[in-house]
Amino acid sequence: MSAPHATAHAIAFGRLAPTLPVTDVARAVAFYADVLGFRKVFENGTPVGFVILKKDDAELHLTLDRAHKASVRNLAHLMVADASALHAHLVTHGVRIIKALRDADFGLRCFVFADPDGNRIDVGQPL
Repeated sequence: MSAPHATAHAIAFGRLAPTLPVTDVARAVAFYADVLGFRKVFENGTPVGFVILKKDDAELHLTLDRAHKASVRNLAHLMVADASALHAHLVTHGVRIIKALRDADFGLRCFVFADPDGNRIDVGQPL
């Protein structure tokens, strides 16, 4: 291991937040605020093309991409205190569930949902 590489391992990291592409920033902000309880803490551009949302320790960045197409991959992983309650809440609000709620052999109660742009969010709760 070279000295610069070893030094990098000693550097403390701060927040790491996923950036999700969205075709309509206002619609995405409304979904994450109204359905999930995030609050907007930053926006940039005229019209707005970038937004930072926060809820508790979770931070999410949204960026405008009018040509965005949904991926078959999960783009973010969200750890929660009660996956069952969040799942029920999302179902009540008509949110598309991609993978059903289950207790996985890797130690999480988990499910996957999609936001209005088809961005997949993997939710987990330690068992």
